[in-house]
Amino acid sequence: MSRYGVMYGPDFTFLGVDRCDVGEPASYEGADVVIIGAPFDGGTSNRPGARFGPQALRQACYLPFDGSRPSLALRVDALKDLRVLDAGDVECYSGDVEGSLAAIEEAVHRVAASGAIPMVLGGDHTIALPDARGTARAHAPGRTSMIHFDAHADTGDHTFGHHLYGHGQPMRRLIESGAIRGDRFLQIGLRGYWPEPATLAWMARRNMRSYEMTEVVTRGLDEVLTEAFAIALDDCDQVFLSVDIDVCDPGHAPGTGTPEPGGLTARQLLDAVRRICYELPVAGMELVEVAPPYDHADITAYLGNRVILEALSAMARRRKDDEGGPRWDPRQPLLDGR
Repeated sequence: MSRYGVMYGPDFTFLGVDRCDVGEPASYEGADVVIIGAPFDGGTSNRPGARFGPQALRQACYLPFDGSRPSLALRVDALKDLRVLDAGDVECYSGDVEGSLAAIEEAVHRVAASGAIPMVLGGDHTIALPDARGTARAHAPGRTSMIHFDAHADTGDHTFGHHLYGHGQPMRRLIESGAIRGDRFLQIGLRGYWPEPATLAWMARRNMRSYEMTEVVTRGLDEVLTEAFAIALDDCDQVFLSVDIDVCDPGHAPGTGTPEPGGLTARQLLDAVRRICYELPVAGMELVEVAPPYDHADITAYLGNRVILEALSAMARRRKDDEGGPRWDPRQPLLDGR
């Protein structure tokens, strides 16, 4: 039986976009973006519940589910200007970690190999390993850089009771696999009281670049992003974007398993994702660690939904400008209405 196209909860697509089937390549032929749900939270260390993230992210909107979302800021309608499809969820079981991760990687790889951008809705951050590896396999291992928004480095080895796979380890496993180079791995928003010195030393040996929140505040997010972009594009052809919702302060994203005070605001995250998806060749993206059981008034789910929409809208704007329009600075408003 196929492990693709199931729905963990009510059967609806992301904001009403058309459905496709990962097992049927013809169903997503010509797609620009394919949304994949990965309802896996078997790698959590504190509070489970992110398995309900894909369902919450698909439905967190007060507007009609009509396959249309015109962006006020970007003057595009990503759900119409791009061909965005929803492949449903990969069948995941918390008790079958390796099987679940293998199924996620195969789904992501199939979509990326078709030429579409896989947009993965998590799930805990364990899925970064199959998501980024599946994307890199479809292009060229070692030629894909990573921009990673998170409160935590996720570079542990044997931590939190997990020996190989867990949401505290995927970035180490990615680098060890050769799918992503350590010296093209950019982490933004780190803070708090983990990892320990031995893990930090491992990161330094791999030449990872981590922007802790104090540096982000001191230098400014725009300057940090500009520097990170230059590193990400040096000797790499495309970028994988990983967004852990706990990069935001818990006041802006309470519904997550490992909240850490002192993070980005919702506005900063949306602006950063806009810049990345407009300025960089994004080959794949994931949004993880939205845990609805701990959310309040759907604050986190709404933010996560808008992060996805902001990414899609920026991709649509990039395509429009690539086709002949003047290039635009995504930090500035589109005052001419183009």
